[in-house]
Amino acid sequence: MKPSVLRIGIVAFSILGISLLHYLTPLHLPYLHDIFQRLYYLPIILAGLWFGLRGGLACSLAVSVAYAPHILFQWGGEFAVEIEKYLEIVIYNIVGGVTGLLSQRERERSLELQKTAEGLEESYSKLQAQSERIIAIEEQLRRSEKLSTLGEMAAVLAHEIRNPLGSIRGTAEILRDDYLPGDPKHEFIEIQIKETERLNRVVEDFLRMARQQPSRIHSCRLQEELETIATLVANDARERGVSLVLNHAPAGAVVRADGEKLRQAFLNIVINALQATPAGGSVTITTKSDDDNYAISFCDSGPGIDNADLARIFEPFFTTKENGTGLGLAITKKIIEGHGGSLSVESTSGLGTTVTVSLPVPDDSAREAS
Repeated sequence: MKPSVLRIGIVAFSILGISLLHYLTPLHLPYLHDIFQRLYYLPIILAGLWFGLRGGLACSLAVSVAYAPHILFQWGGEFAVEIEKYLEIVIYNIVGGVTGLLSQRERERSLELQKTAEGLEESYSKLQAQSERIIAIEEQLRRSEKLSTLGEMAAVLAHEIRNPLGSIRGTAEILRDDYLPGDPKHEFIEIQIKETERLNRVVEDFLRMARQQPSRIHSCRLQEELETIATLVANDARERGVSLVLNHAPAGAVVRADGEKLRQAFLNIVINALQATPAGGSVTITTKSDDDNYAISFCDSGPGIDNADLARIFEPFFTTKENGTGLGLAITKKIIEGHGGSLSVESTSGLGTTVTVSLPVPDDSAREAS
């Protein structure tokens, strides 16, 4: 039953009950009639509070109609004698009108306040969204400033470090031929060559992070790109005792991207996942889609990432690995954002980490062309 119907029923039964008390009570008990006469105010006030001005007036008129025959036919109806009862009818209507009017104004004011509150809440939500957007833009600007500084340094480091590294490596390879394997000097030279290779990779990552490289955009099938990555890391996964699972991407999943850069980004993520997963664990790659984006998730069963480290993992040169450069995820994020996508990381300590790459779905014309 609706609340309004129930309230109308309460008011109607109240008027009916009080009227029956009037008509059934003998006239030689006037004090009871005075009490019943005052009881009419209860339904009038309730109707005014519940239904506003119209409800209050309608109820007071109904009370007047119900009470008037009692005055006319049972009390005689002489105006001079029963003037008090006629005035009571006038007061019924005044009380009903005033109560209904005040209640209606209060209800309208409440609605206005509610609308104002909703407007303020909407404005707050917009301001919060704008603040988050501004913070994200400021973060991008700070990252751009870092990359600009890295770019200036890279031009100098490329010449000052790579050429001497090449000379050191060439000299070490010549000296290595003078010593047989097993000789301590031969092992030292091997260490020297490996370290120069590692330093050269750091310089390469540094240059790749700092400079803008031309992109060759074309249609790439996600399943093929992911299968290529799975093939590249399959041997590494077996050696680590980690199960690599590649779920099938949705049929016809195609993105517009530089295939080489996209594979580099995926490879960085998968290698990180394999390195973080202990023997017996698993790394699962899953692709889902909606109308606007493809979401490629890389889930590992490793120890997870601390919250303090999670906030910094995309910063250049930040790493928790002993031999890491701290550029892998920074380069990956730059590649994904360069393709109009986004990169997010969710991690729970002790339960693993999920890296999600979101790439835009190309329009219909691009799909048909692919």
